[in-house]
Order: sequence, then structure tokens, then C-alpha cells
Amino acid sequence: MMNVLVATDGSKYGRWGLDWVARLPLMTLPRVTVLHVLEISEYRSAFYSQREIQRVEARTAKILKEATQRLAALKLKGTVRKAQGAVASVILKAAPKRDGLLVVGSRGLDALDRFMFGSVSTNLIHHATCPVLVVKGEAAPLRRIVLAIDGSPGSAKALEFVLTKFQPNHPPGKGVQAPIHVSVAHVMPFMNYPELKEAGRSLVEQSVRKLVKVGFTAEPTCQIGNCAVEIMKGAERRDADLIVMGAKGMAAIGRIFLGSVSTRVVQHANCAVLVVR
Repeated sequence: MMNVLVATDGSKYGRWGLDWVARLPLMTLPRVTVLHVLEISEYRSAFYSQREIQRVEARTAKILKEATQRLAALKLKGTVRKAQGAVASVILKAAPKRDGLLVVGSRGLDALDRFMFGSVSTNLIHHATCPVLVVKGEAAPLRRIVLAIDGSPGSAKALEFVLTKFQPNHPPGKGVQAPIHVSVAHVMPFMNYPELKEAGRSLVEQSVRKLVKVGFTAEPTCQIGNCAVEIMKGAERRDADLIVMGAKGMAAIGRIFLGSVSTRVVQHANCAVLVVR
């Protein structure tokens, strides 16, 4: 059973995160923990009156109640809890260490008594030891994935996650299943290294064969240009539901730097992004 931590602040992004867990084609049923972090140091400052503190606490109780009800409605097994402290630090401490998943919204609420997930999600993809799913919109059946690879251990783990954690079929309705389609993307910079281009093509073709073998449909895509830009363009062209990529990539000249690329994609992609490490 996969342990999944969903961080929520009561915003629509937090609610979407729980919905995403329910819609992901996971091989095994997840055990879900929904976590709401109360950054108590902020509202105990001089800027907060006792009435404002009570309002924050009442809102926290509402968030926990709604999350509990949503967990039950989605028929997910798990618990809902709150914690206090610095948001990113508390989430990282509570997140699964390795074989699990952390789900977070790309944005949050921006009032003084609430935290903003924009910077938090960036922090999490850099420091979490488990894969991080950054949600950008409402959950839907997962039909199209863009898998970014570069031959690094990070991208190999991204491929392995898709192969071993996702069922290759999605149910579009009425019990009929259809394969999830994966576009395997390899992006080369503007450099004329034929041997690297050939290695990239070979890598993509090997990945496609592995995906097709387990039941996905897949296609190879090799591009030249800015890595983050081309990954996002490819996702838009294919109307992708999800981008999957490694947290770190190759550091050699002429190869993808997925460490910084993943940050940019998380910040600017229009669809959800899964960063695997």
C-alpha cells in the first residue's frame, strides 16, 4: 500500500490534491494522510487580535472537517490531522521518506493567516525524499502523460515510477478501459553532437518499448531547444494531463539539467507535474 501525504490549506488547490489521489491509476490502494499546517508563529504576532486568532482556529476546524468528509466521499482510507510550525518544514517531516507520494497544490491562500503554496511547492520538490505531485487544476482521468528523460538516474526513476506505480489503463466510462498514452520526451540543447543525439534517440526508443510491454501506448519525441520550454510545449500540444520528470538530471555538457528544469516546469506548466527522486 502506498503512503500518500496530501497537504492542504483549505484552498481549491488543496481540495484538488485529494481528488487527484482518488483519480490516479495507482497499482495499489493508497493510505492517505491529509495534513493542514497552522503556522502559529504568524498569528501570535502583534498584528493579530484574540478575535482574529479565534477566527483562524475556527477556519482550521472547518478545513479538517471538510477534508474528513471528502476523504470518506472519495472512499479513500486514511486520516486527517493538523500540525503547527513552518509550513514547508512540517510537511517535509511528515512526508513519506521513500516509497510514497507527497501531493501539494501549486498555489494556496494568500491572506495573512494562511500560507502560500507557490513557494512551498518549490521548496518541497527540492527537499522531499519521495516523489512530489504538484497539482495545477481539477482532477480528471489520467489519459496522457509527458515523460521527460535524459539518461540520468533521476529520469530512470521517473520511468520506473510510471511502469511500477501506475496501471496502464484508465476507465473512460461504462467499465471500458483504454490505455494511457505516454509521450517520452528527450530534449537536446542547441549543440551539434551527433553521438549524443543518437544516444538520446536510443534512450527514448528503449523507454517506449518498456512502456508498451506493460500495456501503455507510447511515442518517442526528440527535440532540440530549451529543455523546460520544449517539455511544456510538448505537454500543451498533446493536451497532457501530467508531466513526469526526475528531480535531478545529467550534469555533463550537452545534456539536460533536470534539477533546474524541474523547478521551472513546476512553476510554469499548465498541467500537473510529478517530480520523482
